[in-house]
Formats: sequence, C-alpha cells, structure tokens
Amino acid sequence: MPDTITLTRAEYEDLVDARDAAVALREVATGAVDTLGEADLDAYLASDSPLAFWRRHRGMTQAALAASVGISQPYLGQIERGVRTGDVHLYQRLARALRLRIEDIVQDDAG
Repeated sequence: MPDTITLTRAEYEDLVDARDAAVALREVATGAVDTLGEADLDAYLASDSPLAFWRRHRGMTQAALAASVGISQPYLGQIERGVRTGDVHLYQRLARALRLRIEDIVQDDAG
C-alpha cells in the first residue's frame, strides 16, 4: 500500500485552516503577537493613522520615534497625519523600531 492519501479540496482546506488557527493560538499564548482589547481597538479607530496608534501603543513620543529612525519630529507628525509620505526604507525603519511589519503601520486607503 503506498504512503499517499487522497483528500478533497474542502478537506485539505480544513486542515490548512486548523493548522493556521493552531499557529495563531500558539503565537497569542506565547506573546509572540500583540493582542488588542476593546479600548485599544477604539483608540486604533480614533487615531490619525495606524502609525500614530502603534507609536502611542508602544509608549513612544513622536520625538523618540523620529530620533530612533533618523528623521525630524515634525516630519514624523506629518507622516502620521497623512500630509507627507516616506519611502519604503523609512517605513522599514519605523516598523522595526515599533516591532511591527510595514503593513501594520501603512494606511490602507483602498478600503
């Protein structure tokens, strides 16, 4: 008997979903990912931008974050308010300083 099995697409997708859920639960349990409470979600929705929310959530001032990535505080404030943008290298530095992924701090204007 060969060491192969046959699954329907639905069965395969269920297995993938179960694996993804197990990984997500493990990450939450070990503190590898941030979890947000209701107050945090309200603050996120009220923030000028994801970048502004995460900076505050990490307990950083604009001056401290700006200094850590080599830009001025006014420039960071303009980025947070959507007045100016930065290049991908700046967003990489900001994400790294905040211990996030770039996609966590970039405003999604599509939706």
